[in-house]
Amino acid sequence: MKFDQATLQKIAHLARLHFDAQAAEKMSKDLSQVLEWVEQLQEVDTEKVQPLTNMCAEINAFRADEIGEGLTQDQALKNAPRQDNGFFIVPKVME
Repeated sequence: MKFDQATLQKIAHLARLHFDAQAAEKMSKDLSQVLEWVEQLQEVDTEKVQPLTNMCAEINAFRADEIGEGLTQDQALKNAPRQDNGFFIVPKVME
C-alpha cells in the first residue's frame, strides 16, 4: 500500500510531527513498508492457534503471604539523621 502525501500530512498533524519534503518522502516509504508487512501478516492462517494471554512462557511462582517481624517506631527512627516527635524530618523539596 502506498501512502499519499495528504494522508501522510494528516497523520503528521495528528501526531504533531513536522518534517521537510525529503523526510516526508522517507516517512512515506517507511509507513508503506509497515503496511505491506501488516498485509503479509493478515495472510497467515491463525485458525488453529490459541490466543496468547501473556508473551512470556514463564509462570509466576507465588508464595504464601506470611506476617513477619516488623520494626517498631523507635527501631525505625534509630538511625534517622533528624527526627521529631516520632517522625522523620527530611529537607523540603517543594516550595
